[in-house]
Order: sequence, then structure tokens, then C-alpha cells
Amino acid sequence: MTKDNLRVCVYCASSRSCDAAYHEAARRLGELVARRSWSIVYGGGGDGSMGALAGGALSAGGQVTGVIPQFMKELEWAHGGLSELRVVDDMRTRKHIMLTGSDAVVALPGGTGTLEELFEAITLKRLGIYLKPIVIVNMGGFFDPLLAQLARCVSERFMDTQHTAMWTAVASVDDVIPAIVASPVWGSDARSFARV
Repeated sequence: MTKDNLRVCVYCASSRSCDAAYHEAARRLGELVARRSWSIVYGGGGDGSMGALAGGALSAGGQVTGVIPQFMKELEWAHGGLSELRVVDDMRTRKHIMLTGSDAVVALPGGTGTLEELFEAITLKRLGIYLKPIVIVNMGGFFDPLLAQLARCVSERFMDTQHTAMWTAVASVDDVIPAIVASPVWGSDARSFARV
């Protein structure tokens, strides 16, 4: 795929209590994306991996757009120094805006919100609606159970073997940009085997 001016949608967590290694990885990812002259769109938070991601990108001169629901802004969860902060009505609108127009999705370790966003992106790719790369950062084996469950979905014939090409799992944020660049083309003809 083209390597210039990409807009990377990053799903990550706001937890301040998780291992600091996750925050460090998010910061590193932000720096790497910014140094590539790509931009980031994410959930707009200022804490945890969210805040670290944005901080890393901004410190490297990157462009970061946050998308946050009004109620979260009222709770003062928003990052205060983003390139752009879009305040929306609800979580559904937030997810739609983050994904629409993005050139790739990256999922860092996180909780239910991160998992929901990741599964929506995979589902839309399966249906030939979202055609861009999806990269899962499986640092420390965090996503091993999830990847095993997806493999079981294939083995039990709820998904086709071709569906495993919808995402790429990498071990480190250092592998994210090469994975995006090398991601295979996914066509809207995926609908022809969306149902197995």
C-alpha cells in the first residue's frame, strides 16, 4: 500500500493501573508513527496508554486527532494538548469517526472498549466495508487467548481460513509500521466468502 500521509487509528486503554510497560509501548508507537510523518486518530483520552500514545506522537512533532464523547469531556478525561479534539454525542459516533477515513487500525493491549473496537473493525473487514490493514500488538502474549479464539472460530467453521488474513499480529510496536506497509490487499469481494 502507499506509504505516505497515512492516518492510523489506534485503539488503546485509559487505565493508569496496568503495567507501565504498556504505557511505554504506546508512547513508543506514537513516536514511531509521527516520525514516519503519519497521523494518529484515537479516543482522545489523556490517561494511560491513550495519553502516552498522544504524548509520544506530539513530542515527535506528529498530528494527533482525538475523538471523545461529550460525557467523557465533561468528566475531564480528554487530553488537553492534541492537534485536534472532536467532541461527539456518543460512543457509536466516536467509533465511526475514528474508523472512517483511517488507513490502518492498530490495537494495543486494553480492556473491553479496545476489544469492542477491534472486533468491529474485523467484522467490517469481513463484510468488505473496511478494507485497510488491522495490526494487533501482541506484546507479552497479551492477545494469545484472543488469537486462539479466532483460530477456533475458523476450525469450527464459523469463519473461513481466508479470514485469518484480515489481521496481522506482531510482538512489538516496532513491528507495526512494517506490518502496515506489508499488509495484503483486502477487497470488497470478501463478501463472497463472508458466510461460510
